[in-house]
Amino acid sequence: MLRKILENVRNQPPLVHSITNYVTVNDCANIVLACGGAPIMADDINEVEEIIAICNALVINIGTLNERTVASMIKAGKEANRLGRPVILDPVGAGASTLRTETVFKLLKEVQFSVIRGNVSEIKTIASGSGRTKGVDADISDAISEDNLDGMVAFAKALSQKTGAVIAITGAIDIVADSQKALVIRNGHPMMSRITGTGCMLTTVIGSYCGANPDDLLLATAAAVSCMGLCGELAFAKVAAEQAGTASFRTYLIDAMSRMDAQTLAGGIKIETR
Repeated sequence: MLRKILENVRNQPPLVHSITNYVTVNDCANIVLACGGAPIMADDINEVEEIIAICNALVINIGTLNERTVASMIKAGKEANRLGRPVILDPVGAGASTLRTETVFKLLKEVQFSVIRGNVSEIKTIASGSGRTKGVDADISDAISEDNLDGMVAFAKALSQKTGAVIAITGAIDIVADSQKALVIRNGHPMMSRITGTGCMLTTVIGSYCGANPDDLLLATAAAVSCMGLCGELAFAKVAAEQAGTASFRTYLIDAMSRMDAQTLAGGIKIETR
């Protein structure tokens, strides 16, 4: 199911423009390279339109928010819309402050997003206009579980219908949905939450996969989420075998992405359609 998605990324390397946060920018660039794409991290308003013209996808991440880059995000997003490039939003910490919440809604008003990826608290903020986050982490009361999975799937489909974007809610259980179909993914490892940037890295992988597969954004997003989760499992297995720690886990995560192929994914993917 996902073989062609991965092959397209490797055979037609997408150029991905990311306006992202400075906490994780290097890891985001490296994971794009690892998955088969090429990164550009340009955030000055005077060049974003030219950069978008040569890129296959745009990633907007509000992790280290400031007024200067918000203007760049809007200008880049509008140009990407004009050119028909996929635009991916990572609403980091939406709901944690008024500035973040208002900025997310400004972006949603000005730019048509292809994919919105966040934790459940961030996505609930987008849906309701208010929410609770623990900094950039999901509130524990928002966690997706087997008990509330059906309701969360319906919620994701409804938000996709409202926004026109594929919705990716990531956590212990991941949901990727458009208005008609949802894919539930159970790959990943808790150690992924013990290093900075796994969510930001995932969003840039989504940008890479969507840039190479613009005609199937739902499946491209699901492939990216599945790959990242499986890479977390593979990285943890290596850390455990070597009795290593979190810094090694970060390196092994990127290593696993660089070695990911369709056979490895097919052997480890845990995905179902709802």
